[in-house]
Amino acid sequence: MNRKKIALIGGGQIGGVLAQLIAQKALGDVVLFDIVEDMPQGKTLDVAEASRIDQFDVSLKGTNDYKDIAGSDIVIVTAGLPRKPGMSRDDLLTTNAQIMKQVAEGVKENAPNAIVIIISNPLDAMVTLFQKVSGFPHNKVIGQAGVLDSSRFSTFIAWELDLSVKDVNAMVLGGHGDTMVPLTRYANVNGVPVMEMLEKKYGDAAKAKEVMDAMVNRTKMAGGEVVKLLKTGSAFYSPAAAAIQMTESILKDEKRLLPSCVYLDKEYGAGGYYVGVPAVLGENGVERIVEVTLDDEESAAFQNSLNAVRSLVADMERLGF
Repeated sequence: MNRKKIALIGGGQIGGVLAQLIAQKALGDVVLFDIVEDMPQGKTLDVAEASRIDQFDVSLKGTNDYKDIAGSDIVIVTAGLPRKPGMSRDDLLTTNAQIMKQVAEGVKENAPNAIVIIISNPLDAMVTLFQKVSGFPHNKVIGQAGVLDSSRFSTFIAWELDLSVKDVNAMVLGGHGDTMVPLTRYANVNGVPVMEMLEKKYGDAAKAKEVMDAMVNRTKMAGGEVVKLLKTGSAFYSPAAAAIQMTESILKDEKRLLPSCVYLDKEYGAGGYYVGVPAVLGENGVERIVEVTLDDEESAAFQNSLNAVRSLVADMERLGF
């Protein structure tokens, strides 16, 4: 059987969940790469030993050699370190940029035709650096952030309105950080505006706005909330699930409209930066960018987020990357 090949770079928490989800959904054969000896081999063996139980029949291989990712259709990168106590923003950026540079070189040499999804943080800078080092076409290098942030926003809305999250449609644009832009005006429950439902629930427009603002702020800080609760790590299941949704859309050519960190030329006035916007993902990677009509307040918020991304990329370049 000519199955798709999916390489996972980074065998940490997210990498392990990615391997499990790919196998359970039978999306393709998995190669899990990490520099730590025996660790990716152990994780893939663990997942493989559940194949009879979960009824999947894909190949899972752990490796410490980039050569094993040869021929990959998709590469998902999770490699990088979380920020630790006492570590400055520049320290984190320098450390993860060094890792990403090595990853980009390894992928370029061994899987030059792959479509690449980056999860590593700081996200917008890491996507930019990978594309720069690899030289891959912009449409084949994509960052995962918007799918996750939008799911978090949708989840909080569903909890507030006490209804199924399956029917909530909400989207988050911008950089993956404190300046992200949840689009409250477009948020709806199967077409019914969320703000309208909140106003009916509370009988007061001001209260409805207060509740929505709280959900927006929680969305912006959602990653930190998980870190604070876990104490020894960061989110891993939800980022992996988000990357799988993007992978499925690409491998199955579903052409789903998903908020993704993609390269913008003239769209949204970005002028050559990677930032989160709605994009159609299909067999060619990013197939189309959709420009959402933003009002003055939304446009200002997006430009503020774009400026934060520009500043992050400038910091990375100042550090020599």
